[in-house]
Amino acid sequence: MAGDVGSYKDLASRFAKARSEKEWKQDKEETDGGGASSSSHKTDKQNVQRGHAFKDQHAHLVALFACFLIIHALGIYFFTKGFLLTRLVLDHKSECDVLPVEDASILPDSGSPEGGCWLPASFDRAVVIIVDALRYDFTVPFKPSTADDTSHHFHNAFPLLYDVASQQPNNAFLLPFIADPPTVTLQRLKGLTTGTLPTFIDAGSNFAGTAIEEDNLVAQLRTARKNLVHLGDDTWHSLFPGHFDPNLTRSYDSFNVWDLHTVDNGVTDHLLPLLHPTNTSKWDVIFGHYLGVDHAGHRYGPDHPAMTAKLQQMNEVFQQVIDALDDSTLLVIMGDHGMDVKGDHGGESDDEIQAALWMYSKKGVFGRSSPDYNYPPQTARERPVAQIDLVPTLSLLLGLPVPFNNLGAPIEEAFIGRSGNDFQNLAVANYIVGAQINRYKRQYLSARGRGAMALNAPLVRWVEAEVAFRRASQDVKTTSSTEWNDVYKRFATYQKETLSIYRNLWARFDVPSMVQGILILVIALVILLGYGRGFFGDVSELHRSLLWRFPVGATALSVVAAFTHLKSTSLLDRALLGVAFGGLAGMASAFVSFRRSVRSVFPSSLWGWLALIITLAPSIGFASNSYTIWEDEILLFFIATFGALAGISSMRQKEKFDRTIGSYHSILFLVLTRLSSLSRLCREEQMPFCKSTYYASAKSSTSSLGQLCIPFIVALFLPDVVKSYYKSTQSYQGVAIFWIGFAFRIGLLLTALFWTLDAADDGDWFDIDKATQKSIRMVLARVVLAIALAAGSVTYAWAKPCVNLLVNPVQTSPPSSPPTSPPPSKRPTVTVLGASNAHATRFFLLPLNLLLALLLLTKPMGHVSLALLGWQLLALVTILHLNRLTPARSFPDKQSAAIGPVILALLANYHFFKTGHQATLSSIQWESAFIPLSTPRYPWSPLLVLGNTFAPQILCAAAVPLTALWGRPPKSPGIVGDVGQASATFLATHATTNLATTLWAAWLRRHLMLYRIFSPRWMVGGVVLLVSDAVVAFVGIGGVRWSVESVAGAFGW
Repeated sequence: MAGDVGSYKDLASRFAKARSEKEWKQDKEETDGGGASSSSHKTDKQNVQRGHAFKDQHAHLVALFACFLIIHALGIYFFTKGFLLTRLVLDHKSECDVLPVEDASILPDSGSPEGGCWLPASFDRAVVIIVDALRYDFTVPFKPSTADDTSHHFHNAFPLLYDVASQQPNNAFLLPFIADPPTVTLQRLKGLTTGTLPTFIDAGSNFAGTAIEEDNLVAQLRTARKNLVHLGDDTWHSLFPGHFDPNLTRSYDSFNVWDLHTVDNGVTDHLLPLLHPTNTSKWDVIFGHYLGVDHAGHRYGPDHPAMTAKLQQMNEVFQQVIDALDDSTLLVIMGDHGMDVKGDHGGESDDEIQAALWMYSKKGVFGRSSPDYNYPPQTARERPVAQIDLVPTLSLLLGLPVPFNNLGAPIEEAFIGRSGNDFQNLAVANYIVGAQINRYKRQYLSARGRGAMALNAPLVRWVEAEVAFRRASQDVKTTSSTEWNDVYKRFATYQKETLSIYRNLWARFDVPSMVQGILILVIALVILLGYGRGFFGDVSELHRSLLWRFPVGATALSVVAAFTHLKSTSLLDRALLGVAFGGLAGMASAFVSFRRSVRSVFPSSLWGWLALIITLAPSIGFASNSYTIWEDEILLFFIATFGALAGISSMRQKEKFDRTIGSYHSILFLVLTRLSSLSRLCREEQMPFCKSTYYASAKSSTSSLGQLCIPFIVALFLPDVVKSYYKSTQSYQGVAIFWIGFAFRIGLLLTALFWTLDAADDGDWFDIDKATQKSIRMVLARVVLAIALAAGSVTYAWAKPCVNLLVNPVQTSPPSSPPTSPPPSKRPTVTVLGASNAHATRFFLLPLNLLLALLLLTKPMGHVSLALLGWQLLALVTILHLNRLTPARSFPDKQSAAIGPVILALLANYHFFKTGHQATLSSIQWESAFIPLSTPRYPWSPLLVLGNTFAPQILCAAAVPLTALWGRPPKSPGIVGDVGQASATFLATHATTNLATTLWAAWLRRHLMLYRIFSPRWMVGGVVLLVSDAVVAFVGIGGVRWSVESVAGAFGW
């Protein structure tokens, strides 16, 4: 480091000498009566002009990257529109007096509106309870299969359902209840009320549901003039607005996963009084939705004492419900989905789709078709029923028409009779439901035309089943149970085959829309590469050309497309296609105009080739499900490869200082990369070859006591690490001393205190009210965010550069000085400390503020990853500078400068996995939405979740300009162009990843692992690209203006 300090002292002395000579000349001109004031005025005017030119160029650059954001959003939109499955929703409604069968006379008893529509009602009232995330194994007794099996906290805490079903088989049954993925609550409620299959596109609206317009169970109850009451999760009111009695209904916020008790206690407090005999006349059907089990899973994981307590509470509550129930009321208790080992859900693993269904009645109308079925299945793989089967079952039991779009089948135990051999009743129920499915199929075929001809395939099954039913109905008295059982099985086979065909039919993709999206993304990537790596001319002129050609092309082609007829394409989509392709065509034409300044994007140096290889190689790998599963390990290899090559390159530098410091930071970069790999959250497919360390255990969602020390360690060391880099360039001056040494450290300590208090709340360390503890944490969180984002932004916008002046004493003229040389200044000489890196040290305050805010949103183990990432950023730009891999030092071979932004993009994706995330829906840490809030607030809650999920990508996107600014002295030309091209290279890396995941998801759209592996990774790639686009344009590039203006205010333009 001594050589480094010496070099800066030499630079400062040369700066002072030049300034002394300039002052001597000015003094001489003033003595001779020269026009000093005229020269000064001219200089000031030029300075103002350069300032205006910079501001114009900067505004153009921000606008240009905003255009890239629009283009990428349109490309992702059109691909998503064709890729995420949709189905045609028919607006037909089933009616009580319109039976689905052509000849109602063959039914033994077709029912009546008073006693039941298509089948006589078995119950007058119903209480339908959803225990959110009630996994099947939560309800059955634990029986170890091997000597090593041990019980968990969720075992044997909720025995009521199993015991009643076992001891009173005519009164109750318990079965595995299999959900169709994606296993999110909104999607499951749609399936549980409509009886139809999900399409993946609905998963994205899990917390912003829209009203269900198609025929459904709740609407049929409303049509039958039933008085409906809802208690619990307010999602129901988004789906069924105006359907529930406002005087009896009580809804509660569903998004606060930190709150285990408010919703459950509220449901219980209002449910039990409604079951009192004096109040049963006020309602017909009660829908209750408990959330505590789900929230306990999200907050702690299933294997935690909090889950035991919550399940025991459910056991006690439902015993009270059973005691209060009358003979004419049906009780249904079910889970809408399960949860994985960490308590999360959203995917299609067994633990996530295996819920429980329990039906109870004091009438004793249920039965079993075999004595072997008297006890509930021990595992969810035995005798499962689909969740869509609930809809026809409840409809017929309550005497309602089956909703028109239903594809489910009646549940056997509900219609087999007490003796278990009433196959006639079971066959009738299946005939009615099968006839409704057949009617729906005809209407769907009519609406879809030739595109749904495959639906005719099971027609033979239907004809055979209907003939068998007619034959059995001719003389009911002589038809045996075996014959009725055969009829029932024929209808069941028809339903299963039809359901299978619909699954395949609704797995059809809109390929033209997918191709349109892919083309937009491909062309946008080519233009990004052309701008970032292929243009060697005046970027300010190119910016102007791009910015006027983009809107002209977009407007012209959108108008043409709007009046062009494209089959199955709406006016809006045609206009948006015109905007995308017209804007891209306009931008491409700009490069044609500047073709003399365009060079090949293919590299001409080792570093350029390395940047290309480590961008393309991972993208090709996304075609493999095993690569996608182990992406974090592959990224670790590529990043480590760069570190090793950087070390070799550093040792080959000419200057001893460059060799020493470059080698040190290369080794440091490798060590930091390896240390960050210690933080890990394994996905299911990686087991048993992976060990999770992000939480206290693989089955927990909380941090261990040891992990709580990490934020304090970060608060102790990270400010000193940043300080050391500032001091190495003599830049720890001015605002840096206060902000890094005090404000940043205070923010980190408050963050550490927040997570300690959060663990104290989880572990019940203090005998303090939960609400009080939450209020204290909210205050801490808001103070940290105020330091990072409010005070930090003001400080960044108005602070002076991180430089200082060192005034040297007046020097006397030596006697031997020749008379012709300028005499030493009689004024003190001035050394400017930190001038050589003024731009970078001033700009780094921006990502430092973001880092503080993102650390608050990240759990303690994630602090390891983000803190090391911040350190790696500084090590990386130092390596780039010393190896002449920054735009300013790599000139004229600017292709080598691509390696910096590319590595930055890889670091962003790598640390995504190290902050407790995977490319799965279940790894989203929804509780981060409540770190500074007590209830959901839009848009803040989604932004907080976004910040938690994509913290590394946000930090790296904001830090991209650092690769062009590090080691750059004041008044350095070409800053806007270099920052723009570095940003374009960074985004091109993410755009390549997004394009690759898009292409492979499209190509593998029939792959068995599409929705488990390839589709989630594609979604992550798309969101990462859009987030990076926005942060690069409005934070990274946007922040450069205040940094450069601050430096120019001290040194001039």
